[in-house]
Amino acid sequence: MEREIFDRMAELDQTHWWYTARRRILSAFIAREIRPPAGARILEIGCATGHNVPMLRRFGTVDAVEMDGESRAIASKRLGIDVRNASLPELVGVPEDHYDLVALLDVIEHVGDDHAALTAIARRLRPGGRILLTVPAHQWMWSGHDVLNHHHRRYSRKALAALVRDTGLKLDRIGYFNSILFPLAVAARMARKLTGKDGKDDALPAAPVNRLFAALFGAEAYLLGRVPLPPGLSLVAVVSAT
Repeated sequence: MEREIFDRMAELDQTHWWYTARRRILSAFIAREIRPPAGARILEIGCATGHNVPMLRRFGTVDAVEMDGESRAIASKRLGIDVRNASLPELVGVPEDHYDLVALLDVIEHVGDDHAALTAIARRLRPGGRILLTVPAHQWMWSGHDVLNHHHRRYSRKALAALVRDTGLKLDRIGYFNSILFPLAVAARMARKLTGKDGKDDALPAAPVNRLFAALFGAEAYLLGRVPLPPGLSLVAVVSAT
């Protein structure tokens, strides 16, 4: 990602509706659908500024890795742990057969060889361990946002399922989320393209709008995994070794 993206993340990850609501949704989803064992060993790959780790710590002990040096320093200071420098697919220094849950939260789209990356991640799972993946959906939504974030691709549901299958892993669950705000997001992204302002779409909105979007997106915490959501901005998948 561009340096400015990491810098804005560090500034906004505790207040912006997208970050705060997504953590609520994923926490509820992990508790309901994954149910890690007591004292689970958890790894977050690509933790950026570390803002997801406190949420993941509700389920066990969390290790984290991040390639970007400045973000890694921010995360280490925030979390009080030594966030490792390890890249995909090598994951040098990350132990194999060790983790009950590995989380990749909007990460694998940044990796050129997603097949090799997922294969390497699978080797880090303990027997019965699982992978939680979130990715941006719909290649037709490609925009300057994806360019600034150094994405290699956006995923269709079919493509993500095929990636898991081709890697020899088992797809336990897959579905869309960030669905409630999807029509508005599509309209906003198309408008930015038409006006030549495509790219930067992560500014903090006015406080009332931020609260409204957090409430609307956050409502999916009660829905994800319980009912199929219509197409949304993101896909979530739960994967296990066969």
